Amino acid sequence: MRKLALSDEILMQVEKPARYIGNEINMVVKNPKDMDIRFCMCFPDVYEIGMSHLGIQILYDMFNRREDTYCERVYSPWVDMDRLLRKHQIPLFALESQDPIRQFDFLGITLQYEMCYTNILQILELSQIPLLAKDRTEDDPIVIGGGPCAFNPEPLADFFDFFYIGEGETVYDQVLDAYKENKKNNGTRKQYLEKVAEIEGMYVPMFYDVVYHEDGTLASFTPNNPHAKPKIRKQVEMQLSDTFYPEKPLVPHLRAIQDRVVLEIQRGCIRGCRFCQAGMLYRPIRERDVEFLKRRAVEMIQNSGHEEISLSSLSSSDYSALQELVYYLIETFQTQGVNISLPSLRIDAFALDVMSKVQDIKKSSLTFAPEAGSQRLRNVINKGLTEESILTGAMSAFESGWNKVKLYFMLGLPAETAEDIEQIAVLADKIAREYYTIPKQERNGKVAITVSTSFFVPKPFTPFQWTSMDSAEDFLSKQRLLSGKLKEQLNAKSIRYNWHDAELTMLEGVFARGDRRLSSLLLEAYKNGCIFDSWSEQFHSDAWKKAFGTLGIDMDFYTTRERNKEELLPWDFIDAGITKTFLWKEYEKGQTETVTPNCRKGCAGCGAKVFHGGVCYEPRNEAGETL
Repeated sequence: MRKLALSDEILMQVEKPARYIGNEINMVVKNPKDMDIRFCMCFPDVYEIGMSHLGIQILYDMFNRREDTYCERVYSPWVDMDRLLRKHQIPLFALESQDPIRQFDFLGITLQYEMCYTNILQILELSQIPLLAKDRTEDDPIVIGGGPCAFNPEPLADFFDFFYIGEGETVYDQVLDAYKENKKNNGTRKQYLEKVAEIEGMYVPMFYDVVYHEDGTLASFTPNNPHAKPKIRKQVEMQLSDTFYPEKPLVPHLRAIQDRVVLEIQRGCIRGCRFCQAGMLYRPIRERDVEFLKRRAVEMIQNSGHEEISLSSLSSSDYSALQELVYYLIETFQTQGVNISLPSLRIDAFALDVMSKVQDIKKSSLTFAPEAGSQRLRNVINKGLTEESILTGAMSAFESGWNKVKLYFMLGLPAETAEDIEQIAVLADKIAREYYTIPKQERNGKVAITVSTSFFVPKPFTPFQWTSMDSAEDFLSKQRLLSGKLKEQLNAKSIRYNWHDAELTMLEGVFARGDRRLSSLLLEAYKNGCIFDSWSEQFHSDAWKKAFGTLGIDMDFYTTRERNKEELLPWDFIDAGITKTFLWKEYEKGQTETVTPNCRKGCAGCGAKVFHGGVCYEPRNEAGETL
């Protein structure tokens, strides 16, 4: 029987003991003594959220296929367990072996969103690993960061030994093999990091010097070690149907956010929304072969016992074999009680036909993401969605029996006016009116429309990376304007309004476009007691304000300040495959409300073709000829 790091007495004192015991279905068990490399994979949030992350499932499966490597997992202990670990001086441990994290060779941390950053310090401190990379010794694990937030790693630079920029299926074997070689040769920690720096896509912060102008902007960013590259190029897996994907996914003890089989059908997006970081970072568009997906779906259902399959993609409707795949899944699993979930789906005749077969109409709601209320502002952000298509889709759904609609918008978008905000309320009311054009006897009860707004945060590697961000006061003012306007609508009783926290959004904005100086801010806020900032009940605005004041850091410098074209940005040393020229061109087109057609209608020259092919949706040879 495996040893437990925690006694039953301690486990009984926490809200959800199952977060900490491991032994899930499909958990990998190896003998650590037989392994050359021990790697602990970390998602810096609670178990239920971390277990829902597909990227960790893929890497967990990939690493454990190596005979020399044992990959285990750790998640952020909730505040009740955090207190107990500190009180009893129990070091944070991995779920599989229950061994302390400090005994591992690597600690790999997924950086999914900015508001998990203080949890990274929690993980390090509870693991008894020095918080600052410069303070670690030969006996400490190598701390790696990866994921979408690694595309601006600078606010975290002081805490990580290196960052993996891009998709994990590509060069992780090189990273691990270099470690084995260095260990065999009795190499030092620094010598290993020098080997890592020579691998494409790896960024070692300590090998770079940063200089600032008097006004606080970045003056220079230069390597200080001959092994470090001046430009870090993201890693992209081009063969998605011939790479790692788990046949036996981990099945959580608790109900997770994604408590289902997740079938990633493609990566990338053809749409080019100017606010969307994922749509830019994951270019070029790459599809998985439909036969590969069919096999994986059957294997994952058989090996997990899940009762739902979710098709994962930034825009599922753009997958070329979607109809074939969905009908196959329905036919294969309809007698097994397995539901098919299709997020990110445009509402058209095919979508409605599919949803009528796989969902309980009375319990489901349809989701639209217009993002902006007016057509003018949708053109600014290049949403590619007209009011006519929204109303037509909603009406088709209503006629098919749906009566619940969720609408997602952003407040604070570039060039937004009061009229644009008011148009959100008008659009919601128009959708409700469409419903009531259906004869009463044919309606499915009353219509229910939920309007949800988030606040716009400019992100690196998007056309809006140069724009200013609204202040918290501006956000709240716009929120009040919309709330009042919604109450004035004819169908106000049918409309419910949800919104995000403005202060939390401002903090996200700081770290999204932050520089290396923010590592000290994170450390100060953590010392003030900040962890689980993305959880509203744990977010302590006063503690963050105190940290800003103590260090004399101006939030407005990172949020409301507009950048100019010539400014050196903290993430400019990363080659994400999207050229800065293209992004600026899109920024200017946004200012003139000009729409860029999606990739399948014509190549806009974003730069993604550098990844082994011509126009990214259309494979070409080196001469540029279509294959």
